[in-house]
Amino acid sequence: MNFFKAILLGISVAASLSACVCGPSEWTGWTNPLFEGPYADPEGIIIDDELWIYPTASLPFGEQLYMDAFSSSDLKTWTKHSNIITANEITWLREALWAPAIVQKDSKYYLFFSCNNIHEGETGGIGVAVSDKPEGPFRDLIGKPLIGEIVNGAQPIDQFVFRDPGTGDWLMFYGGWSHCNLVRLADDFTGLLPFPDGEYYREVTPEDYVEGPFMIEREGKFYFMWSEGDWTKDNYRVGYSISDTPYGPFKRVGTILESDGEHGTGAGHHSVVRRDDEFYIIYHRHPLGSTDGNDRVVCIDRLEFDSDGHIRPVQMS
Repeated sequence: MNFFKAILLGISVAASLSACVCGPSEWTGWTNPLFEGPYADPEGIIIDDELWIYPTASLPFGEQLYMDAFSSSDLKTWTKHSNIITANEITWLREALWAPAIVQKDSKYYLFFSCNNIHEGETGGIGVAVSDKPEGPFRDLIGKPLIGEIVNGAQPIDQFVFRDPGTGDWLMFYGGWSHCNLVRLADDFTGLLPFPDGEYYREVTPEDYVEGPFMIEREGKFYFMWSEGDWTKDNYRVGYSISDTPYGPFKRVGTILESDGEHGTGAGHHSVVRRDDEFYIIYHRHPLGSTDGNDRVVCIDRLEFDSDGHIRPVQMS
C-alpha cells in the first residue's frame, strides 16, 4: 500500500514540476517604478519570454555617457546589465547618449541611439551598434552617425525602428523639435534606402507631436504614438493616431498617457510590447513632488483597447 502511495505521489510531483517548468511566468503584481535609479525613454523587447528594457541613464548631458539594460521574467525581479555601451565604443560621442531602440535580427541585436544633442553644423545624431548578445557589449556598427543632419526641421533623435509587415522593409521614425521624419533602412542597417519616389526623408508629423515616436500593429491597423509637451514639465504626455498603413497619414485621435495626482507627473517617451494578446506600455514619469527634470523612473502598465479599437487612457499604477 505504501509502495503504491509513493508511486502516485511521485507522479503527482513530477506532473506539477513539469507544468511549472513549461509555463511562462505570469506578468502580474509588479511594483512601479520597476527598478531603482534615474532612467528614462525605456525601449522594451521580449526575448525568450523575458522582458528586456533599454533605458536612457537620466543624468545631466555631460554624465550621460553610457547605457544599462534590465531583464526580468516576472516583472518583479530584475537583473541589471551595466554599461552595455559606453563612450569608449562611440568615438564621436561627446555628451548626451540617450533614447535607445533595440532590434533583434539574424541572431544579432542592433541598438540604435541618439547622441550629442546636435544643432546645425554640429557632429552627432542617430547611430547604431551591434552585439551577439542582448546584454552586449555593443560596438558601433559604422563608426559615424547613421543620420547626422537636420532634415525637415527634425533634430536627429528619438529613433524607433519598425518592420513593415507587408513589404518587409525596415522603417525608422525619428525626430525632435516638433518634427517627425520617416526613412527606409538598408537591410544591414548601415545606411538609408530611397522610397519609390526617390526621396530619402518623408515628414509625417502629426498634430501636437514633439518627440518620442513609436508604432504597433494590431488587427491590421497601425497605431502611431508620440510624446507631447516638455519632458521636464507636468504637461509631458502621449498622444496617438490610427492608420491603415505604417506610412500614414497620422491624424491625432487622443491622449493615452499623462500626469495624475496619485502616481506621478510628466509621463511619456514610451514603448509597447505584446505578449500573446496582451499589450504593455513601458514609460517614464517624474515622482510626485519632484522638481528636477532628470528625476525620472521607469514604469509599466497595461495598454488596453475598447470595442472600436481605440486605446483606452492608461491607468498608472
